[in-house]
Parts: sequence; structure tokens; C-alpha cells
Amino acid sequence: MSIKKKDSKNLLTDLVVLIERTKTEVVSHVNSSLTVLFWHIGQRILTHDLQNKRAEYGKQIIVTLSRELVSKFGKNYEEKNLRRMIQFAEIYPDIENVVTLSRHLSWSHFLILIPVKNEQARGFYGNLAFENLFGVRELRKQIENKVFERIENANIQLFNSEIIAKGVFKDPYFLDFLELKDGYLENDLESAILKELELFILELGTGFTFVERQKRMIIDGDDFNLDLLFYHRKLKRLVAIELKIDKFKAKYKGQMELYLKWLDKYEKQEGEQPPIGLILCAVASKEQVELLEMQKDGIMVAEYWTELPSKEILEAKLHEVLIQARERIERKLLRR
Repeated sequence: MSIKKKDSKNLLTDLVVLIERTKTEVVSHVNSSLTVLFWHIGQRILTHDLQNKRAEYGKQIIVTLSRELVSKFGKNYEEKNLRRMIQFAEIYPDIENVVTLSRHLSWSHFLILIPVKNEQARGFYGNLAFENLFGVRELRKQIENKVFERIENANIQLFNSEIIAKGVFKDPYFLDFLELKDGYLENDLESAILKELELFILELGTGFTFVERQKRMIIDGDDFNLDLLFYHRKLKRLVAIELKIDKFKAKYKGQMELYLKWLDKYEKQEGEQPPIGLILCAVASKEQVELLEMQKDGIMVAEYWTELPSKEILEAKLHEVLIQARERIERKLLRR
């Protein structure tokens, strides 16, 4: 290829990249501007209705406004959409927060967030989508999979841990994507995770990077093998994961402590924090975990579910789990 042709091709490539990037920025800016506009519309109607303080008047004015706006600007301003804009302004009263979130979240994202009743959960999912650039489908999946509730449940177990930061682990973990058959063994569980490693890392959460399987450790001439070793970029820690297909047993704590001590001595790099551990069990044996106070030693115990119940049963089960976890912590605090 001649120099002129090569230069021409390079120039074309640069221009294509520039145009595509600008198109993306323009779309993002338009989406952000629309979202902010919808907030202002909702806020303006809300202020007007409050000033008049008549519910019947409020209903009539929305119908009238919708009819006029649709004729001028199209279906975006149908009655149901105006009501969503009003809800939007009610639920997100701080315009600065809306402006920030709208840089990465579209109106479609907010339509998924608005029905989330728990204010903390709504804020959590909004920030999660913002920080991880989640699309609408992934945001919906996070909400349906009750990520907030499962992290909250894990945080309760870690309430007095000075080693493990809150928000890192979940309880339980949903491993239904592994499609394990009845009677599976620990090797089957590990192999299925490695086969679906990308999905497993997504379930673990942001920041986890796979390092090694069956990490070999030689201690006093004996071989020991850690099931899975990960690294958490934000925490700057190695994360040791042990898989158990039965109920949690107290002896698992000693095993994990040994692994963490070895990793701290031989694998931890300069600038890293001490390793932490996650023991995934079919059943977590909550009272044993509570008595052993494993969180103080940097160890988290969580259940994994290979099959998920219906949405209604899932919500009920997680609600019950959270209530029981809070009650255990309250009893513990009262005994002090």
C-alpha cells in the first residue's frame, strides 16, 4: 500500500471514530436533557396541584394538559406518562441528583426505578446502574434478583466486622444458572462455576477478578487446595472461596483461617490488604456462624441457591431471612 493510501485510510479511521463518539455523546445528551425535562414537567404540575389542593381538579387538569401536549408534541405526553413524570418528581425531589444520574441513566431506567417502594433500595439500584453503566435489562434483572435485600442480609452478619467492608458480599447467592442436577458433588459445583465463570462473577458483584482454581498450598509437607481464588480490585484483597455442598460446620472456619494465613504470608503483594474468605454452603447454620463470630476474622459464610422459587415465594423467603437476621443481632446487642 502506498504512503498516500495508508495516510488516507488512517484519516478515514480517525474520522469514523470521531463521528461515532460524537453521535454517542449527542444521544446521551439528548436522553439526559429529556429526563431532566420530564422531571421539571412533573415538578411544575405537582406544584400547581398543591397550590390548588383539590384532588378532582388535579385529575381534570392532567387530562386537559395531556390532550393539548399530545396534539403539539406527540405521545410522550399522554396522560399515563404525565402521571409518571409527577411520580418521578415526587420520588426524586432533588434535581441535582436527577441531573447526575441522568448522565448515565435514561428515562427508561427511571421508569424501572420509580415502582421500587423502598427508598434505600431505589437509591441503591440507581447508583448501581450509574456506576456500572447497566442497561435497562440488566437493571431490571438486578431488581428482580433482589440484590439489595441479599446484600443487606450479608451486611447484618458483618455488622461489627472491621475487616470486611459492607456491600461486598451477598447472602444468599443465586446459582440457578449452573443448572446442577440432584446429587451433585463439590467437584461438579466447582466445574459448573468455571464453565459459567462470567455469570458467576456477575453474581459475585463488581470488582471481582478470577485468579486461580484449586490453589495449591504446601504446609508441613501436606498438600491443601483452595477451591477458588479471586481478587477484589477496589478492596485490594485476595478473596478465598470455599464451596460446600452440605450445611456449614464449625471445622470449616479453621480450614479457611489456615488458607487466609497462608495467602497472607505467601501471596499477598505489596500495597494489598490481608485476604478475606467466603464459605459458600448449601445451608449456612446461622447460629453456629453467629457464635463463632467469623466476621471478626475476615470470613463470610453465605448460602447458595441452585433453584429459585416463584417471585412471590422468593420475596417472602428473603423478607423472613432479613427479619430473622435482624432479630439475631438485636438479641446479641441486648446481651452485651
